[in-house]
Amino acid sequence: MATSGRWLIRQPPSPVKRMNHASLDRREFLHLTSLAAAGFALWPKPGFAAAKQDPSLIASIEKVVLRHGPDETAAWFHPRACMVPGRDGPVVFMTLQTIMGSDYFGPVHWMESRDRGRTWTEPQPVPALGRVKLSHGGDEGVCDVVPDYHAATRSILAMGHNVFYNGPRFHSDQPPRWPVYSVWRNGAWGPRRKLEWNDPRGSYMYSNGCSQRIMLPNGDILLTFTYGAKGTPRTVSGVLCSFDGETLAVKEVGEALTHDKGRGLLEPSLTQFGGRFLMTIRAEDERGYVTTSDDGLRWAPKQAWRWDDGEPLTMSTTQQHWLTHSGGLFLVYNRKDPSNEHVSRWRAPLYLAQVDPKTLRLQRATERIVFPLVGEVVHEPGRPGVYEMGNFHTTNVSPDESWVTVGEWRPKNASKGDLLLGRVRWNQPNRLAPV
Repeated sequence: MATSGRWLIRQPPSPVKRMNHASLDRREFLHLTSLAAAGFALWPKPGFAAAKQDPSLIASIEKVVLRHGPDETAAWFHPRACMVPGRDGPVVFMTLQTIMGSDYFGPVHWMESRDRGRTWTEPQPVPALGRVKLSHGGDEGVCDVVPDYHAATRSILAMGHNVFYNGPRFHSDQPPRWPVYSVWRNGAWGPRRKLEWNDPRGSYMYSNGCSQRIMLPNGDILLTFTYGAKGTPRTVSGVLCSFDGETLAVKEVGEALTHDKGRGLLEPSLTQFGGRFLMTIRAEDERGYVTTSDDGLRWAPKQAWRWDDGEPLTMSTTQQHWLTHSGGLFLVYNRKDPSNEHVSRWRAPLYLAQVDPKTLRLQRATERIVFPLVGEVVHEPGRPGVYEMGNFHTTNVSPDESWVTVGEWRPKNASKGDLLLGRVRWNQPNRLAPV
């Protein structure tokens, strides 16, 4: 055992189950020890109170262009980053891939920054997450990859799911799909692996693509599955996995959340705040949904995202992700607005707002635009329209700064948009971020 300020650093045998009976302080403890186990200092250590909301946390949001679209041979998409402890300070590790058409992606790449995003290495392919030729024709690719640093094994787990292509386009009748991953460890990528789940409910499709996961202090990983039989609405469950630095294995799958509209529930993302787990979920009934859990496996009935006055947000099958500060909880999302009524699925602009953790509603007065509309808001055939920003990610980079990362995409003419980083600067230190 070791101590860090007032936090006792140890690894309990089964953190997810023990949190059912733990106090609020104990849950906060587990959240912070997951950072300490990763080698990140807890700064400042005393006086942490995750449930206290501060309405003036955001100092500014700056839009930064990481790669200029017209200068690239293809548009970069799915940029997602994690922080990795380094000898000279944390390193930003990002996965990304190109996009050439609707759900038609190139091989997964990676790049890194050692100066918190000011300069980057050139994107390099992840050998295990490229295209594989199939014996019966077509290709199997990988998409929707999210990297996470795993402190217990000092490795990076990059996981998405497989996807099938027929020639130069997305295969309209997808064969069975599942999560696939590769591990970066000791300076090299491991092989392509499948996350096995021998359950008939996932015989056709189960996935953890585009999702935020939670690294637990004992080395286990809490994530989610969206799954379902062919032609039926998908279900969501919390999933507890073990990971030894090479193999990810399912230990327990929690209770099911269901939805009978469209394809059901998609792309769930997790966070922790105020002693609870929270999940936000994409759906196809012009709503997004939120729910809470004490253990990450048994969830309260989901509720639609609403403003603090009770009005529901209108969304169109778009994902949402959490931006979590020690003093406040935020959601990043797309929604319908008079300014974007001719934008497909209202996938621009990209918004951010603070969440009331008691009511699970968005505080309307706190809404900010992370990335504004770029391009023409038009609906005439043949005109290029607006760059869409519906596939994004968030990262706590330092106590003073968090990021939203996204790739622009204009599907009407496959225009090469910019690869963007939104620097969210805080008025108060974020004690959940690396120093």
